[in-house]
Amino acid sequence: MSAADNFETVKSKMADAAKRINRDINEIQLIAVSKTVSADFIKSVHSKGQSIFGESYVQELVKKQEEIPQINWHFIGQLQSNKVKYIVNKISMLHSLDRLSLAKEISRRYKDMGSVLNALIQVNIGNEAQKGGIDPEDLFRFMDNAMEIKEINVSGLMCIHPYKEPEECRKYFRDMYKLFQKAKDRGYPMQYLSMGMSADYVQAIEEGSTMVRVGSAIFGHRIYN
Repeated sequence: MSAADNFETVKSKMADAAKRINRDINEIQLIAVSKTVSADFIKSVHSKGQSIFGESYVQELVKKQEEIPQINWHFIGQLQSNKVKYIVNKISMLHSLDRLSLAKEISRRYKDMGSVLNALIQVNIGNEAQKGGIDPEDLFRFMDNAMEIKEINVSGLMCIHPYKEPEECRKYFRDMYKLFQKAKDRGYPMQYLSMGMSADYVQAIEEGSTMVRVGSAIFGHRIYN
């Protein structure tokens, strides 16, 4: 099957998942993760109506953004502070805000341009040492600090959960949803909950995700250089 066909299958499964739990599918966004994918494949999926694409590497993002500027680009990977200058006004959302040093550099670069960056705070929901993200117990303290930065519009949470069988991932999705609701109850402007990937986006939707990040289920397995 082509990427365009796979995209239609993913959209259908998303709609079915939303229907099962009486959710409005229009409240759930698909981020087509296009890292390592050629511009032609991206264009084929974009032509089917997919508007948001996610990249994980700054150099690759910048190259694709110049080639296909009409696409709504999100940055979903770990962002180094010294790379912020390259993505200013090239993305509509950062999914991986997890350090005050990064937040301060974003503030500095975006202030110079008179711009604001929409961002999600990445939570290390599995407490994995090798992954980025804020520890759940430190989340609200970090959010208080991030909210003071005028150049960043914090609008939700994101996680990259431990790799498990799809049904086993529900625990992490439920824990994230609880944090998301707790943040709402505390008055934080929570709009997006970004969780779920190719293997488990259906389960993520059933547990409350509002953004799923799907790559290989659309574009096939990655070929890394």
